[in-house]
Amino acid sequence: MPSYTVTVATGSQWFAGTDDYVYLTLEGTAGCSERHLLDKPFYNDFERGAVDSYDVTVEEDLGEIQLIKIEKRKYWYQDDWYLKYITVKTPVGDYLEFPCYRWITDEKEIVLRDGRAKLPRDDKTQILKQHRRKELETRQKTYRWKEWHPGFPLSIDAHSHSDLPRDIQFDNEKGVDFILNYSKAMENLYVNRFMHMFQSSWSDFADFERIFVRISNTISEYVMQHWKEDFMFGYQFLNGCNPVLIQRCTEIPKKLPVTMDMVECSLERNLTLEEEVKLGQEPGPDNPIFLPSDATYDWLLAKIWVRSSDFHMHQTVTHLLRTHLVSEVFSIAMFRQLPAVHPLFKLLVPHMRFTIAINTKAREQLICECGLFDKANATGGGGHVQMVQKAMKDLTYSSLCFPEEIKAKGMDSKEDVPYYYYRDDGIKVWEAIKSFAEDVIQIYYESDEVVCEDVELQAFVKDIYVYGMRGVKASGFPKTIRTREKLAEYLTVIIFTTSAQHAAVNFGQYDWCSWIPNAPPTMRRPPPTEKGTVTIEQIVESLPDRGRSCWHLGAVWALSQFQDNELFLGMYPDEHFVEKPVKEAMAKFRKNLDEIVNTIAERNKNKKLPYYYLSPDRVPNSVAV
Repeated sequence: MPSYTVTVATGSQWFAGTDDYVYLTLEGTAGCSERHLLDKPFYNDFERGAVDSYDVTVEEDLGEIQLIKIEKRKYWYQDDWYLKYITVKTPVGDYLEFPCYRWITDEKEIVLRDGRAKLPRDDKTQILKQHRRKELETRQKTYRWKEWHPGFPLSIDAHSHSDLPRDIQFDNEKGVDFILNYSKAMENLYVNRFMHMFQSSWSDFADFERIFVRISNTISEYVMQHWKEDFMFGYQFLNGCNPVLIQRCTEIPKKLPVTMDMVECSLERNLTLEEEVKLGQEPGPDNPIFLPSDATYDWLLAKIWVRSSDFHMHQTVTHLLRTHLVSEVFSIAMFRQLPAVHPLFKLLVPHMRFTIAINTKAREQLICECGLFDKANATGGGGHVQMVQKAMKDLTYSSLCFPEEIKAKGMDSKEDVPYYYYRDDGIKVWEAIKSFAEDVIQIYYESDEVVCEDVELQAFVKDIYVYGMRGVKASGFPKTIRTREKLAEYLTVIIFTTSAQHAAVNFGQYDWCSWIPNAPPTMRRPPPTEKGTVTIEQIVESLPDRGRSCWHLGAVWALSQFQDNELFLGMYPDEHFVEKPVKEAMAKFRKNLDEIVNTIAERNKNKKLPYYYLSPDRVPNSVAV
């Protein structure tokens, strides 16, 4: 009788193993096997990290194996099982791989196809078409869209992390508990004693050092030492944690009635008007234009106000909206419209890891009403919601195309704007991702016509436009994809946003924002309305009180930490793809990324302010923190 060798791999994360009964059924073109219990005498099957093999004997040859069914039934108490993959050696010696990388919960069953990626047009038999359709129907019932706030991109329909499907939950929920992490941050930063001192002001700038942890030779210490300098003020708009706002100014805005006489003494290299600061938006006697030539404290307070405003734009628009919420849209649409056998699901799923989970946790604890965001930030209490709603009109497809956005802002010339490392490194990473996407597309889409005929791809793109971008035509998000070239760009937007863009604006938060006067999360006094009146005491009283300073410090520390067992760009330990050409494309991608890492490391040598946020070895695959 024909015999098949079945190898089962259990995940290595905590609690991945199971003591439940596991049954397997093989379904081939010539027949279906009986239900086999996978069990070895006097052996503990399916332990965490184990790879177990079993012989499955059938009465007649099953033909080409198309599907395998795995059932889990309770033994003693219910426990979840993380199945990585199954391989099947056929009686004639062929090996088939069935990727899973999913949790099997309760007394459930899953049906797996072999790992070869297939477009809808590739499925010829009714059984495979039915499996594909049923998987999407189930997913669309599980991954539902929901409006969290009017005007926001739609998000997942879940009130809490525990409501999410098990497959997209964190392996260890405590590791991403914001309240727990903030408390841990307070202990690590030794600021517990100041935590409850709300309304209690610091004495002077030096007093902030009592909660500032000095780590030798770091950017944060350099910021503390040089934050008052105009060079440091300007440099942060190029290479700080919010390097996306700066743009070339070709004419002086009407709201900024500054003249050459006012700033001539401050201009360098015989240039004309370059940059000045005004705190109010309406010209008038109560909104003076602050200049570097003003009194020291006038100019310093003006810069502090700008840094505080930039902090809020960074947190709510650059970080929350344009990376977290947008990435969640991509993730939900992927699960709803792309089955596991689709090559684009296999390509994108590593870049969606834990994104829905971290956003759900944020809505549960961080940015909700009376959440942790309210404790430290002036835009808490609903202000952050209004900022996101307002910023939605500027959230366009072209603004997520990195090279296009840099050019639109007039910041693309290295000669005119040198030392813009965010731009330089971002372009390199963008091109590497795009080259990888093109290589994968060439394998599965032989022509533009195949792209047009891929109904699942078109449904994925439509879901993003209709639900994520709320069907706003002005967003410029495509409703359909018609060419391989456009598809490559679209996939690059998704992968770059979920990986590099998030890394660029997230992991520098402790470096640039831990010195409170450089990035105040709240200002307790209104901006000055006249010059010559600002004192050091007024500045210190304007800055956050002791309690809010500690919450802020804990927040930027926690948000700047990588996840345990972080997977960085180009690392794909879960082998969703089994084909050799794709694995070769992955190897080429990693080689290109390694070259970028080396280039950035060489440039950063001996720099007092190294820029490494877009170095691929520091760019996680997905938005997970």
